[in-house]
Amino acid sequence: MPPLPGFSDNPLKDWDDIIRAAIAFTKPLHQHFSPGAAVVRLPSSTGAHFDEGAARLEGFARPLWVISALLHSLQSDPVHTDAIRSLAQPWIDGICTGTNPDHPEYWGSIHNGDQRMVEAEVIACALLFAPNEFFHLLDETARANIVSWLRGMNGKDMPLNNWRWFRIFSNLALVLVANVPHAEVREEMERDLAIVDSFYIGQGWSGDGPWLTAEQEAEEERESVKSRRHDKIGCGRQADYYSGSFAIQFSQLLYSKFAADLDPKRTEIYRQRAREYGSSFWRYFDANGAAIPFGRSLTYRFACGGFFAALAVAQVPDMPAPLSSMGAVKGFLLRHLRWWANHSDDIFYPDGTMNIGYLYPNMYMAEDYNSPQSVYWSLKSMIVICLGKGHEFWSSQEAPYPKFSSVNLEITKPDYVAPVEVVSPPTQILCNHPQGHHHFLLSPGQFVAWPMKATQAKYCKFAYSSAFSFSVPTGPLIQQIAPDSMLALSRDGASTWAVKWKCSPVQFSTATLQSASASQAETVPLARVQWRPWADGQVNVTTTLIPPNRRWPDWHVRIHRIRLCRPRTLDSLHLVEGGFAISRVPANSSERVLPLLSDDESSLFNIQIGNGEGVYSSATSALILSKAGVSGIRGIASQDTGAAITTVHEAMKPDSNTNLTSQRTFIPVTTHEIFDFDSMSEVELVTSVFAVAASNDANVGGRTLRERWLDFPKIHRRQSALLENNEDVIILDG
Repeated sequence: MPPLPGFSDNPLKDWDDIIRAAIAFTKPLHQHFSPGAAVVRLPSSTGAHFDEGAARLEGFARPLWVISALLHSLQSDPVHTDAIRSLAQPWIDGICTGTNPDHPEYWGSIHNGDQRMVEAEVIACALLFAPNEFFHLLDETARANIVSWLRGMNGKDMPLNNWRWFRIFSNLALVLVANVPHAEVREEMERDLAIVDSFYIGQGWSGDGPWLTAEQEAEEERESVKSRRHDKIGCGRQADYYSGSFAIQFSQLLYSKFAADLDPKRTEIYRQRAREYGSSFWRYFDANGAAIPFGRSLTYRFACGGFFAALAVAQVPDMPAPLSSMGAVKGFLLRHLRWWANHSDDIFYPDGTMNIGYLYPNMYMAEDYNSPQSVYWSLKSMIVICLGKGHEFWSSQEAPYPKFSSVNLEITKPDYVAPVEVVSPPTQILCNHPQGHHHFLLSPGQFVAWPMKATQAKYCKFAYSSAFSFSVPTGPLIQQIAPDSMLALSRDGASTWAVKWKCSPVQFSTATLQSASASQAETVPLARVQWRPWADGQVNVTTTLIPPNRRWPDWHVRIHRIRLCRPRTLDSLHLVEGGFAISRVPANSSERVLPLLSDDESSLFNIQIGNGEGVYSSATSALILSKAGVSGIRGIASQDTGAAITTVHEAMKPDSNTNLTSQRTFIPVTTHEIFDFDSMSEVELVTSVFAVAASNDANVGGRTLRERWLDFPKIHRRQSALLENNEDVIILDG
């Protein structure tokens, strides 16, 4: 599939570059407008759960993030007036026909839980950004139809999640643009604002809906005992890009811009939340601009950077470092857009429209609500073009990516930031150790409790990486589950598998890094969570996640204490744990597969990260090297009776197209098998996960790949035998 001229070849440095990219995205849609320009239908036959009329409305509405911002920009800089007005005209015509109940292309009235509610927010924001073109300059009948259609949002049922913002903006546009008295819609707006504010979970963060409390969890457990069912749809614990760039923070920021006079108290609260949220959210992006893929709707692609665009548009003062200047915000946004431009070869159809997927077309990762037109939600990140060419945002010099200290929780220089941060509201640990060359997060505690494709892959893996993106399942077999950064368990002879889903609230704590060569010990954060692979409680797992540290910057550690409540009822227990999935495509196109390296670790002597290739496995480890970098795993198992546990390490070959960024991958895995359960009550797995992304500086630091790989973390429990003073070790309590 070809790249997109105007975007893929764009330096994306200044206002003119972004204008050119915006035109490149929206111009190809002209060929797919209906005769009345009310809908856009892309030439793809995939469907979503909602009706086709709503899907085609998506095609009209979602590009309005760019079209309305382009029209707004003309207020301060008319250079591109003719081109922009010509580009925007079908959308101006279409809003008239789409809201006209007497026109054959009428969008239809809004019903309970209707997808039209989502698109109504975009229509409303188009009115707010470009009120003349989309309202005031239209004839009286068209204005009345727009008002009537947006009013159709009120009094309808909608989900308890980010959707509530869609009605808030519909009413806000009615008040600020259509001059509907605020009193007429105040009660509805206040009700919705109270609901979205109830999602707040601290430090600027909101969940995408109610956050399951421990008390609610206990009540659900009691109900499941009575009903003997565990599939009830209930609350979850999810805070993903919807909590920020896709919806909630994005909407809060635009609300603080447009509703500052109407609702000054709440808009100041939202500005403060943006300050707190921004102080940690920037860590989801690496120095190259890549976001960590996590959660649902990732086909919205560069909408992950929407927070930075909305932050610039809302012009929130007194942002904390590293977002304390326009140049800093500009850097985060444009690095992200450039990363996508540099990785855009397979995200467009030949006609210039965007496909469903992440770095390539992929329906396995798509949601039930992704129509072919849904992908244009990605254009949220480009609303920054509403800031005219002379705005400070464009004249500011891009600030560089932040510098990291080499020590966790201790800043050695005033302009450095810690390489690891616990972000407790979304229950995650963000990791970007400067000596490790791998940007990722540990996520022990999130889950979604309602039906969604690949929900455990999108929320429940132990780790998510900007360099080695996660995989989604294609079927029930272990190779189809593609268990990167997962522990999969089977009790029926590997016929079926269970992985982490619902879990207890996360407990954050610390461990101590004792180093013989350092004068001071380092405090290392950790996260601990309990979960059950099967609802009957036959097996319970307590997982502890330990991020990289200055002694072992290339590694993170997972410790699983697996309690067997009824071991004698088990015939066997199979455990498979995966590291990060990595591309298995050889750099040389004439080679079909990565070569097998000898089982002598000396074969790793002269390999350079990103240049050397091969698959290495032994009784104690597995390591995969490709042009993407290196990914490896070391796992050991022990149990309380001394019975035998068989452990094997290998490179698993999952189904193609399971991974978001690489069509063909390997996953380094550790497999444990237990057949003798006599008197056994507990098994402990200690898994060390190694990963280094290929980059220009991945080989610096004076240590070879072999040295880094052989130097893996040592774990010690404080109650165990005494340590020798000259031993480097991570000491855990409990």
